[in-house]
Amino acid sequence: MFSDSSQRTSRSSQRPTRLPQLLRTSSQDARGFSLIELLVVLLIIGILAAIAIPSFLSQKSKAYDVSAKELARTAETTAETIATENNGEYEKVTAVELHKHETVIPLSEAEVGSKNAWISGASGTKESYSVTATAANTGDKFTISRSSTGQITRTCVSGPAKTGCSGAESGSW
Repeated sequence: MFSDSSQRTSRSSQRPTRLPQLLRTSSQDARGFSLIELLVVLLIIGILAAIAIPSFLSQKSKAYDVSAKELARTAETTAETIATENNGEYEKVTAVELHKHETVIPLSEAEVGSKNAWISGASGTKESYSVTATAANTGDKFTISRSSTGQITRTCVSGPAKTGCSGAESGSW
């Protein structure tokens, strides 16, 4: 029993003398990364960026289009509210009237709160109406129309990039 503890003491006393020698040896071996290793890392980062950046830009364009669709839907609900207040007639549906009833509906690109989309057109007759919202960045136009029979149609016309309507110049949504 005593012999084991004396061996332990002698081993622990040897360790501190070997530790500084190990530290000196390992610090002399650490020279850093080679130029090739750094270039490979930069190449990998460049490839990942080349893949990620176009995907990010595509998502940003989609966000502008979704904002315009949401605005068109808000204008549709507001047009129905206007008709309810006017004996079911849509003649008073105009962009200005939509904005009076729902102040969050912007009427132009320059108006405060229209960074993503604005109402670029609204018209109504006795039994039908049409509202159009334009996406700020893409220029895509999203229209919701109600016919005299009550049928609702949603159409899209692409802006200058011609990619907003599922990659086509026009379509429905």
